[in-house]
Amino acid sequence: MTPGVLYGIGVGPGDPDAITLKAVRLLSQVDMVFAASSAKNSHSQAAEIAKPHLKASVPIQILPFPMTRDRQAMETVWQDNAETVIKVLAQGKNAAFITLGDCMTYSTYGYLLRSIRMLAPHIEICSIPGITSYQAAAARINMPLVEGEESLTLVSGVMGGDKFREISDHTDNVVFLKAYKNAGDIVKALDEAGMAEKSVGIVKCGLEGEQIVRNVRVFQEKKPDYWTLIISKKSGHGFES
Repeated sequence: MTPGVLYGIGVGPGDPDAITLKAVRLLSQVDMVFAASSAKNSHSQAAEIAKPHLKASVPIQILPFPMTRDRQAMETVWQDNAETVIKVLAQGKNAAFITLGDCMTYSTYGYLLRSIRMLAPHIEICSIPGITSYQAAAARINMPLVEGEESLTLVSGVMGGDKFREISDHTDNVVFLKAYKNAGDIVKALDEAGMAEKSVGIVKCGLEGEQIVRNVRVFQEKKPDYWTLIISKKSGHGFES
């Protein structure tokens, strides 16, 4: 039996309308959908976005991915989840693994992709890009991310501002994704670089409870929601306080 195709699909940042036509078409055709969740619960925001575009008969299976720094534990889970997906594909079914934003940008899909390539290199895989959270956030506040010869740096904010401190002299604009946990240190690092005044925090962009935080220093006093990113610019171009 010819195995099915795996589609890695980015479903956008949260707004159900911010999903590509190609993603909608493929979601309406697949036989099975996989989505990631924390090991602590079975909620998937990506699944909520995708549901309106799926046939009612298409099952959604949530795959848990623990948030841990234990590399061995993570690799074991990646392999287990990859084997689960491979079993479905081996039945000749086409499946989608859906992820928030873009499937190739800070995405769980990347880990799954590597594991499937290692375990079943014969499987056909097709990755479908999606609109990222920072693209949606920049559009929401009408702030150009880059202009002319400017540079843009994407940084994970999970570990705070240290990565930015290493490169702050070499970038014109920076986006901190996952800026919730150590937002206070991120703001401190931006202050050190003279960029805090030209920074905006966006919480739950495109979702219920969306907030636009023009004074990011408030994050030093109160930790923001999980769905938080910060956009900062070295120049004032495109920045409206």
